[in-house]
Amino acid sequence: MANTPVSIPRPLVRTNQWSIVLSVLASWLTGEAWILAIPLLAGIMGLLFGYNPIMRAAKLFLRKNPADYIPEDWEQQQFNQVIAVACLALGLISFLLGWTAAGYVFTAMVALSAFVAILGFCIGCFIRFQLNQYKYRKSLDKA
Repeated sequence: MANTPVSIPRPLVRTNQWSIVLSVLASWLTGEAWILAIPLLAGIMGLLFGYNPIMRAAKLFLRKNPADYIPEDWEQQQFNQVIAVACLALGLISFLLGWTAAGYVFTAMVALSAFVAILGFCIGCFIRFQLNQYKYRKSLDKA
């Protein structure tokens, strides 16, 4: 029996990306670093438990069957989420410690990468592709 790849409907991925962008902007505009905890906790829950409350809530608004939307690879999204969670966590911790410049750098990186992904270029996908290419080339050297 063939294994079917696990996927996530694109509108759910886009909602998660928008939640990151908007949370970062809101935290910058208000000066309230705790706003970053919203996408951070959702991302952590998604990674640890496979349950992202932002995506789960967005799923209620899908008009079609989830399988009818353009699929996004689940494994790739997990990889991207690890990067997003790391940047959000480092940004939040930096702001809480008073390291404002570092906080802005980390949150700018995650917001910019999420926004660029919304526009159509996935930086996390590019990083993962390059990492896989590197691993493949290293395996050829050992053979």
